[in-house]
Amino acid sequence: MQNNNRKVFDSLVSRTKIYLAIILILLIIICIENINMIFPAIILYGIIVGYTYYANKKRKSEISETLQDLTLTVDTAAKTSLINSPFPLIILETDGNVIWRSTKFTTEFANIDINTYLNDLIADIKDEIESGSTGNSDILTEIKIGDNMYKVMGRYVNFRNRDKDRKNKKEYMVILYFIDDTENIKLQKEYRDSKSCVGIIMVDNYEETIQRIDAEEKPQVTAEIDKEIYDWANKTNGVLIKSDRDRYVYLFEQRYLDDVREDKFSILDKIKDIDTNEKVQFTLSIAISNEGNTDKEKYKSAQSAMDVVLGRGGDQAVIRENEIYKFYGGRVEEVEKRTKVKARVVAHALVNLIKDANKVMVMGHTNPDMDSIGSCMGIYRLAKSLDTNAYIVCSENTPALENFMESVKKEPEYEDVIINKEVALENVDEDTLLVVVDTHKINYVDSPELLDKAKKIVIVDHHRRSTDFIEDATLMFQEVYASSAAELVTELLQYTGTKIQLKTIEAESLYAGIMMDTKNFTFKTGVRTFEAAAYLRKCGIDIIRVKKWFQSDLKSFNLIADIVKKAEVLEDEIAISTYDKVSPEANLICAKAADELLTISDITASFVLGNTGDKICISGRSIGDINVQIILEKLGGGGHITLAGAQVENMTMEEARQELINRIHEYFSEIES
Repeated sequence: MQNNNRKVFDSLVSRTKIYLAIILILLIIICIENINMIFPAIILYGIIVGYTYYANKKRKSEISETLQDLTLTVDTAAKTSLINSPFPLIILETDGNVIWRSTKFTTEFANIDINTYLNDLIADIKDEIESGSTGNSDILTEIKIGDNMYKVMGRYVNFRNRDKDRKNKKEYMVILYFIDDTENIKLQKEYRDSKSCVGIIMVDNYEETIQRIDAEEKPQVTAEIDKEIYDWANKTNGVLIKSDRDRYVYLFEQRYLDDVREDKFSILDKIKDIDTNEKVQFTLSIAISNEGNTDKEKYKSAQSAMDVVLGRGGDQAVIRENEIYKFYGGRVEEVEKRTKVKARVVAHALVNLIKDANKVMVMGHTNPDMDSIGSCMGIYRLAKSLDTNAYIVCSENTPALENFMESVKKEPEYEDVIINKEVALENVDEDTLLVVVDTHKINYVDSPELLDKAKKIVIVDHHRRSTDFIEDATLMFQEVYASSAAELVTELLQYTGTKIQLKTIEAESLYAGIMMDTKNFTFKTGVRTFEAAAYLRKCGIDIIRVKKWFQSDLKSFNLIADIVKKAEVLEDEIAISTYDKVSPEANLICAKAADELLTISDITASFVLGNTGDKICISGRSIGDINVQIILEKLGGGGHITLAGAQVENMTMEEARQELINRIHEYFSEIES
């Protein structure tokens, strides 16, 4: 209070001194002009100074009395407000000593052991004070006391401890307000729960499947499908609208989303269990999203998620939330569901795009294999047949292609055709068509920078759709039922309507790509696979030369034998082994070792880990009973049910191995549940 009085009075004195100085200057000027005025001026100035002193002293007394009255009033009001605070209030030290608590605090927590909560709260506050993470002395946190949630607000101050035993210890006094936020939180939860989720349900390949059922059985089967879907939707009190013969729109409140997750989309199995005399199996694809501010935006998000599901082969469900995809189902081998009509349509569109471009660049994935490079060479020949300049972007010389590249070097035409990504980036322009083969993942292509520069992108791939796919592609030919990208490219070459004369090396590279991904026509082969192989055989390929491209030297064979020898078996049917030596060839060796492990009886899936130097690579193989893609997707990888891979960074070999084992156990626990 004294400080406030002094500040006000000092301000008043400062202004008075200025006025007196001005008067003195004026009197001096008058005296200079008229010497006779000196004596009267001195008397006048003395009177003014005396009066000023008297007036200031009187005003100081009045101001002091006014401030004292005001301060007393404010202090009384503050103390009254503190004591009668509508919120529970407590003042305590950081050592837990309670200085004062309000009546509201005592009554609010009368039936609760509040000390336990206070001790935890003070401990957190002390940690913040010592770490300096708050950056100021304000406190704002939340705490659950009993069944209620409280927002705790307050402030802490440092004070001098008068206790001689603790006088050197830094102590803080804390004042805390407890505001009951339970109702607000309930309202927020109710608001979130009442938001809508939009889903799309599709019967996979409906037209083709329904045609295989007798006419008299069709109404019964479709009615049973409708009943199962409607019964499943009713569990969430949702609205289900059949927008087409094979398509449903599903709307429900977000409060039921956790129930849908826990149910793990049992409807997928129920639809597959529908009995038909023709033994035809129906499957569903389901996409649910809660992303967006309106139902229209959520519907568009669900449509995007459905594209991902269909790109992964159908018979799956996905929930898209916060730009994260969570997949369910998809544990069985895909059944071929594609027609030659689509290949013909895509081939025609691709021809038009190539004709409109001034150059074509064909790009595969990093660490390319025979399927990738073979597909590139097939697209290259298509572009050249249409009189368009074309180049193959391949920046890495991988051991898997060493024998093949020796054969390519003997072909003069390919001397300047295969370029690295640096050269490609220098020559790409707005009229360049970029064709990506054997991958659709942004971070898996040979040069992600090319994707940003190219205005038109075409994708030809056979892998199941991943969440980090290349968006805004001008044309996409993604068939997960195909054995390989080389098979898809071979089909395109057949249906372009243009006479294409494949060179022997090009036909052989496409054939080698199919051979590699089917493990010599053992896995994932359909009628279309053999049709493509037959077409390539007509082009005069030398199978012996193709076989030599896959031959391993004795050293590599011994390495693979050692890897197989030290394999351990999990779940009585999964073999896991490691290749500990750091090697750029680790990818190739691990893949061959994983293939070799599948030749052992009772082994239905195999995983081999290797160290490439900057990351841990994992190769997964399966005979179809176990979906290795789902397991390796959890580690950031992808692929197919029978063939998949992943690359793990910032982990040691043992850490990656343990993480893989955890994911395998998680896979089996999901199946059992």
